[in-house]
Amino acid sequence: MGVLEGKVAFITGAARGQGRSHAVRLAQEGADIIAVDIAAQIDSVPYPMATPEDLAETVKQVEALDRRIHAVQADVRDREALQAAFDGGVALLGGVDIVLANAGIAPLSMHPTRQEWFDVVDVNLTGVYQTVEVSKQALIDRGGGAIVLTSSTAGLAGIGGSAPGGLGYTAAKHGVVGLMRSYANQLAEHSIRVNTIHPTGVNTPMVVNDVMQEFLQSDPLLSNAMANALPVPMIEPVDLSNAILFLVSDAGRYVTGVTLPVDAGFLNKR
Repeated sequence: MGVLEGKVAFITGAARGQGRSHAVRLAQEGADIIAVDIAAQIDSVPYPMATPEDLAETVKQVEALDRRIHAVQADVRDREALQAAFDGGVALLGGVDIVLANAGIAPLSMHPTRQEWFDVVDVNLTGVYQTVEVSKQALIDRGGGAIVLTSSTAGLAGIGGSAPGGLGYTAAKHGVVGLMRSYANQLAEHSIRVNTIHPTGVNTPMVVNDVMQEFLQSDPLLSNAMANALPVPMIEPVDLSNAILFLVSDAGRYVTGVTLPVDAGFLNKR
């Protein structure tokens, strides 16, 4: 029996990358999944974003573990669509115990636009806020639970470059920490724990693509600033999933209000 047997997890950005890894890892431990992803392109994002086929693959991998999954294409910027997706999952699966606000974009390119700022803040900060807002009452009704908000090393250090997308990314990821600390205080009386997780570069399509590599290589100072202390260029999505598993399971039952780096020593070098 897994450590999350009988639990239900609501995960945004679940079509691929970290979100899919979290869905599969939690399902391995017995959780059923409510999976949401935009599964479409945002114009200011220069790399290819997830597709409906990616979301279908997440469904396939979770169901192969004999767990239930309710997957919906929805944009975290759209409060009504997000609420409808969440409510549909709760109606099917009976409640929710875990919330992972994971959806995020990194609109970094050689040809920056002002729109990058607005889109990255809308997705990476407002989207996180809306994810918690649509789900927190269900956690309260359940008698408690755990929320993990995906920030970044850029949420604890001033990195990301000077373009609108990079500045917006860093500002949004710092803002996620403020949200976490506020929610951790507000929801503690309901036995709901709230934490942030802070990865270094992760081996996902958001990072490993031609556009992102060109951007990083264009600025040696920025590229050098991305180096980890441990001798690995990137970590794997499952490294984040395993840390999240600790935070949302009984193993982390009294851990709340913390900023947890999973960063191969990146922040220790700053």
